[in-house]
Amino acid sequence: MSKPRIALFGTGPWAQMTQGPALAAHPGAELTGVWGRRPEAAGALAATLGTTAYSGDEGADALIAASDAVAFALPPDIQAPLAVRAAAAGRHLLLDKPVAATAEGAREVADAAGRSGVFSVVFFTSRFESAVSRWIGEQAARGGWFTAHAHWLGSLYADGSDSPFAASPWRREKGGLWDVGPHALSVLLPVLGDVTDVTAVRTEPDLTHLVLRHASGTSSSVALSLSAPKAGASTGVELSGTHGVERMPQGRDTAQTSFESAIDGLLQAVRTGRAHEVDVRFGARVTEVLTRAEESIGAHAHA
Repeated sequence: MSKPRIALFGTGPWAQMTQGPALAAHPGAELTGVWGRRPEAAGALAATLGTTAYSGDEGADALIAASDAVAFALPPDIQAPLAVRAAAAGRHLLLDKPVAATAEGAREVADAAGRSGVFSVVFFTSRFESAVSRWIGEQAARGGWFTAHAHWLGSLYADGSDSPFAASPWRREKGGLWDVGPHALSVLLPVLGDVTDVTAVRTEPDLTHLVLRHASGTSSSVALSLSAPKAGASTGVELSGTHGVERMPQGRDTAQTSFESAIDGLLQAVRTGRAHEVDVRFGARVTEVLTRAEESIGAHAHA
């Protein structure tokens, strides 16, 4: 059988460092092309990856038509409508987080995938990092958790930061809640259950605190930022319960290796006909929680 054909939509730093190299090197897939909003960027990345460049609406449709699946490395407000088009054309989806910039946009992607019967995976990095993924599965199976505390404190906008992601307009607008918040939720939800209530406050510069109540009856707290001082930037999850205290291990896989695992996950779902646990429905649910947190922040700001 021929290899599944996967297109890449996006040309930014994430596509250059992670999705693009992983797709080009994956032994089980064929990279069919790169689509970008800027033709010159699409051409440069396509040349690096040894594939064909596409741009514009006609180029997007042509690349979708030439592929079996579409991988995205785009801002959420750009990703969502293109993902709806790809799903409507019967193409499987390998999405980035967050799925969309609004809960409604995320539901539209999930609905489109459901109508077409296509499979999907959302690339929450931690869920595809080998050590962290194993830990999540183990703690979910154990149960008995009383509470959890998580923090994702990045230094993207700290003094002296030279991160290529700092130039991202959507990250500047949406902040840590929407950029690193999905990572925290992707770990907490499978262990503690769906979120049933959200309380959130935001302080400057871009420090958001969440208190979450889960379907299991327990609660958790989360601190999120992209503006932590470099020396204070860190990530962690601590669970407390009947088994004692468990801390999430630090992942050792590169982002490219984790994305290769996400590709494997999508290909397995297509091959077996069984939806992946981190599919667009899960991604849409995370987006709904982010939206509720944003609404809570607004309510507190006007109280």
